[in-house]
Amino acid sequence: MAKAEISWKRQTADGVKVQVYAHHVGDRWKFYARERRFDDWELVKNPPLDDWLELLDGVERRIARRLVRPEEAQRVRKVIRELFPEAALP
Repeated sequence: MAKAEISWKRQTADGVKVQVYAHHVGDRWKFYARERRFDDWELVKNPPLDDWLELLDGVERRIARRLVRPEEAQRVRKVIRELFPEAALP
């Protein structure tokens, strides 16, 4: 994956394992998901809060290694607050 991509794995409510990655395009993050390795990546239009929190964690870890600019974590937090006002951010 390129530097502008952050990926992780999660389980759906049905117990299905899903691979997810977020791609940084301009000033936005686009989320993609697939179930199996050879399936096509599908755009996730409304990613859940868990995916946004995983993205924030990945951005913060990359800031420590100087792969992402420090202000990107603030931008991701701002989007999370706008989309999920009830969420408690770390």
